[in-house]
Amino acid sequence: MVTHMEVRTVPVQQRIAALTKTKVEHTQAKIAVGGYHDIDDHGIIYWPDPIPFELKPNHPDGRCYGARCIGENFRAWLDAHPIYIHPMSALAGAWAGTVPISGWRPEDRPEHLRKLHVKYHLEHNGIGAMNHLGPDMTIGLKLGWGGLLEKIRYYRDFNRPLDTSFYDAEENLVLGVQDWIRRHVVRAREIATETQDVFVRQNMLDIAEMNEWLVENPPRTLREACQFLAWFQSIDRMWHFGGALGQLDELLRPYYEADKAAGIIDDEDAVWYLASLFFNDTHYSQVGGQAPDGRDLTSEISFLILEAAHRLAIPYNLAVRVHDGMDRRLLRRALEYHMVDGTGPSFSCSKGLNEGYIKNGVPMALARMRAKVGCNWTALPSIEYPLQDVTRQCLVKPFLLAFEEIVAAPEDQRTIERLWERYVHHLGISVEIMKQGMDWHMAHHADNMIEIVLDLFCHGTLERGLDAAAGGVDIYNLTVDGVGLATVADSFAAIEQRVIEEKRLTWEELKEILDRDFDGGERVRLMLSTVPKFGSGGSRADYWARRISQTYTGMYSTPTPNGYRIVPGLFSHGDIVRLGRDLPATPNGRRAGAPISHSGEPDPGFGRFGGGTPTAKATAVAAVQPGRGNSAPLQLDIDYKLLEEEGGLETVEALIMTHNQQGGTLINLNIISKEKILEAHQDPSKYPDLVVRVTGYSAYFHSLSPEYRQQVVDRILAD
Repeated sequence: MVTHMEVRTVPVQQRIAALTKTKVEHTQAKIAVGGYHDIDDHGIIYWPDPIPFELKPNHPDGRCYGARCIGENFRAWLDAHPIYIHPMSALAGAWAGTVPISGWRPEDRPEHLRKLHVKYHLEHNGIGAMNHLGPDMTIGLKLGWGGLLEKIRYYRDFNRPLDTSFYDAEENLVLGVQDWIRRHVVRAREIATETQDVFVRQNMLDIAEMNEWLVENPPRTLREACQFLAWFQSIDRMWHFGGALGQLDELLRPYYEADKAAGIIDDEDAVWYLASLFFNDTHYSQVGGQAPDGRDLTSEISFLILEAAHRLAIPYNLAVRVHDGMDRRLLRRALEYHMVDGTGPSFSCSKGLNEGYIKNGVPMALARMRAKVGCNWTALPSIEYPLQDVTRQCLVKPFLLAFEEIVAAPEDQRTIERLWERYVHHLGISVEIMKQGMDWHMAHHADNMIEIVLDLFCHGTLERGLDAAAGGVDIYNLTVDGVGLATVADSFAAIEQRVIEEKRLTWEELKEILDRDFDGGERVRLMLSTVPKFGSGGSRADYWARRISQTYTGMYSTPTPNGYRIVPGLFSHGDIVRLGRDLPATPNGRRAGAPISHSGEPDPGFGRFGGGTPTAKATAVAAVQPGRGNSAPLQLDIDYKLLEEEGGLETVEALIMTHNQQGGTLINLNIISKEKILEAHQDPSKYPDLVVRVTGYSAYFHSLSPEYRQQVVDRILAD
């Protein structure tokens, strides 16, 4: 057992600083080799050598499908996977790549939907998507890898399935993990004999002893619990970039309190363990929130988790759960770290999430158990399959199709309400295509790609011998995310004012100039773009945004043909660049190929005189919430110099609590100097350690492509 007296030869902050330095170096190496990284900053380490793995396929196309093949190849992957131990980390292990298995058998792919997916710009439709559900890590923490193996074997014998491939796959995974851990034990002892550094020698011996226990047994201490979670994070990322962790403070609180009571750690030790866990990977987790009975879950370790993330100062994906009865000190501490670091945890708003989710027929006690474990999303740990954050329903393409039809229609049918009717028609078709795709996914996914990692940490999967996507869990509330709300709302408002009311343009003239991408028509583009926008308050664009959101949400009030409920949200990740790239110019003044609007947010510069206050933006986003428990995030990018003039952190704290009361669902926040972000955008190499929250995730600013960096810059300049 490790005691804090054995590791005092190097101060904790020096150990953490070494981890931070290594993270920056790994990121720079990954960019040099692989280019920009426009998703959340994963914990994957830079490994220059190819991993000596050769896939053993089971299909004529040379690929691997189905549980048995996946399990056998995953185990072989772990056998070949590198060993990594950072000398200043409290934990062993890291991941250097993903298992090269993906996709469905050609005969199972939804080719019958392909043309409609293209027509309605539904390339990101969720079919075949992996990982986006929340695990219950207490299952693993209570059982350990040996206990999980016993559970697999027990239920295989108990259920006696004719086809044992599901259990065999899970068994192969756990056996592979155990062997991988054993190899780290051997390597840690080798390093201990090789090094002359007193601290590193003792640290390696402690890591070896800890992991030798964890091969078969459940964790007993906080350090061992963090190590178990680190092994999980590594294999979860290896399998299609899984990233959900859970209610981190409650997972670790019992171990922390027991260790403190026994006198074997102090808070500095705890911070080191937690920082080492964040260094291992940027899995999504939350602190704070409510128990099923409504009591606040904030504890001492909630603050230590924030402290560890702050001191490590690398991208991390942590959320503070906001509710009326929360310990406001936790919110204040998080905001203080934002002021120092420029960014920090996001803020997941319980009122809108919980009150929306119970509309799906679940009790409030269950709604409170949902944890923020993804970029924009929450899920009930281990009992819900929500397929979160893997769909992007383009709200703009149905509008463009409707606009084309109205221009081609007789003159007496060219009205704004007729345009709305055609928009609703095409949006409805788009929604039905998404529903059909969800049914197709649910019917075929488990036969091709099982949730081999998360199935270990769900209630029901091993007990029933069924994958989470095939009846292994109890609740199926699938989700969909709309993108481009403001682009459509502002376009409706521009047509209504400039074409219908003022008659400054005819429908034909508008179409012609859009087809030319405003070539030679900058005056017209400015005329269209200066119509009061969504977010300006009381405008027609605000009206259209609410109407679009309500209509879109209402279309999902009925289930899929096979009976699956779908919960709508408004979220774009960074897909506004990819989706906009293939779309022509739009009547709001947006040029062809330019990004469409974010999530349920107004476009930058939405105010009547340009710009746009955070309060106005928060009010606008609250007004278009779908209100079913999925999110429509609010992105706030605030110049910290301006913040000091406008009331400081108290102002932001009040804004967060107010947005929660308004029914908001998620707030992503950057507090950063406008001058610094502009300088970093011009020359990213000047700030290799600058971290920003892009949408629901955080990343090194310099690791983002210029297009993604521009999104952050535009918001900060406008706000």
